[in-house]
Amino acid sequence: MSLGKKNRAKISGVAHWVPEKILSNKELEKMVDTTDEWITSRTGIKERHILEAGKASSDMAAEACKILFEKTGTDPDDIDVIVFGTVTPDMLFPASACLLQAKLGMSKAWGFDVSAACCGFAYSLVIGAQFIESGSAKKVLVVGSDKMSSIVDYTDRNTCILFGDAAGVVLLEKSEDEKLGILDYYNTVDGNGAQYLNMPGGGSLNPPTHETVDKKMHTIYQDGKNVYQYAVKGMSEASALIVERNGLSGKDVGLFVPHQANKRIIDSAAQRMGLKDDQVIINIEKYGNTTAATIPMALSEAVTAGRIKKGDYVVIAAFGGGFTCSSILVKWAY
Repeated sequence: MSLGKKNRAKISGVAHWVPEKILSNKELEKMVDTTDEWITSRTGIKERHILEAGKASSDMAAEACKILFEKTGTDPDDIDVIVFGTVTPDMLFPASACLLQAKLGMSKAWGFDVSAACCGFAYSLVIGAQFIESGSAKKVLVVGSDKMSSIVDYTDRNTCILFGDAAGVVLLEKSEDEKLGILDYYNTVDGNGAQYLNMPGGGSLNPPTHETVDKKMHTIYQDGKNVYQYAVKGMSEASALIVERNGLSGKDVGLFVPHQANKRIIDSAAQRMGLKDDQVIINIEKYGNTTAATIPMALSEAVTAGRIKKGDYVVIAAFGGGFTCSSILVKWAY
């Protein structure tokens, strides 16, 4: 669906933050029955960052936002809306967006959380862009932040090897050039996939009890085979669709910025579009799957490394529990 309405939204800044503590594959070898070679060959992950106890998703988001404000010269009071993608909110309510607003003194901003698993940032970006497109906001913060270590069972070798903690954020503003900014998006949901990737405890269906805790219902459950099959198909198709329906081909893509869940999934999507290695950013080896934070982190590192330049076509793609899927076409504005 095209976002070419009253205004064009552009990404005018991006930043990320990760905790200092690192959990390596070698350390995981001592915790569960696995090996560095097994993890690396199947996922591409070498290490992940872990947030300290007593800190939460909004704390990481606040650190990322401070970096963004400094980079862009933005006054927190100028932020109109906060769209916060996360599956690990500080608490069930109020929204982490509210807590972030208070921590950074964004007195004029209102905001809310978006729960779309690993599509949390992509969905939030589309939502945030529409505030700019409609003219109802001038500056929108789109956040992706997850403390995945808080919902991981570190005795389950199938899931504990995958996830890490991090935060990323972008600033959205009106583009002065109609040809630059967020051009198009494609989002889908297949609710039949909910059974394959979820955290069953803690909601209204299975509220917290001694029994739900004993059954480890407050940690991630994943049917790896079904999730992998959907991810390969879903992200590959969504990525190719957003390129093709805008009259582009793989050679036109400046950079492909996929959700960082598994290197083999990324490779499949890149191959579907006919991309070369230098057209794809992969940083999963350093961070693991940070859920809503993977895409803004990858964008931030790509910009810092000079891999994205003004006028480049950037394809963002994600998949996640739900099942959710998203692809976004951006023509970079700075």
